[in-house]
Amino acid sequence: MTQSKGKIGVLIEEHFDPTEYKKFNEYFPQQGYEVEYISHLWGQPSLTFGSNPENDQIEFHVTVTTEVNDIDPADYKGIICIGAYAMDRLRYQVNVKKGEKNQAPAVAFIRKAMDAGNVKVGTICHSLWLLCADRDLLTNRKVTCAHNIVCDVENAGADVVFDGEVTADLVIDDNLITGKHPGVVDEFMAAFVAEIEKTEKAQTVAV
Repeated sequence: MTQSKGKIGVLIEEHFDPTEYKKFNEYFPQQGYEVEYISHLWGQPSLTFGSNPENDQIEFHVTVTTEVNDIDPADYKGIICIGAYAMDRLRYQVNVKKGEKNQAPAVAFIRKAMDAGNVKVGTICHSLWLLCADRDLLTNRKVTCAHNIVCDVENAGADVVFDGEVTADLVIDDNLITGKHPGVVDEFMAAFVAEIEKTEKAQTVAV
């Protein structure tokens, strides 16, 4: 068996994008990376989430056993926020205080991931919603996203990159890799792995 190059963590919740889920499970292991699904489990040992229904059918379910509060993003080569509505659910807070930053476990985790130096962070389609929970994560960052959430992303301080009258397919800004929608998932995954391996190569040369 080929030795693993490391783990890619995928934040997930109910109503995740089925196309991305299927592609992640195929492509990343083919490139030598383990895929580990992570979420906030609300004190349970595991939770099972379903994908967005298509033609009234939920095609995929995933059982998650990795609690986002219990892991260090530095143990991963990259963290991806899966698309559709899952990230909106992960920014939910039971209690809120006026003027306080979002304290949802997944938001706290993505803050650490963004600051973890060599950890790549990827979002695709609607999943940039998670980073919109904290303006400090997006202010002046160049990104792309689904057209539905352009205003949300711009209001969070990001610079959305356009290609004519549509958002760009893919944008790379330092450790943040963003994709427009599931239609560009192949390009997104290839770029995500390339960014990981570029950093790995630079570290090797430096040593």
